Amino acid sequence: MPRGIAKADLPTKVCAACARPFAWRKKWERDWDNVRFCSDRCRAKGAPTSP
Repeated sequence: MPRGIAKADLPTKVCAACARPFAWRKKWERDWDNVRFCSDRCRAKGAPTSP
């Protein structure tokens, strides 16, 4: 029997840079409320600015 939580049951967010959904990761456990980007590449690119 598998233990733990299924990936489909994890919380998700939408990346501020690429607008793709991404799921919760263990390394973001303590800082999930502040996570905005799905990867270092998107974080370096930054969020688009609206005119």
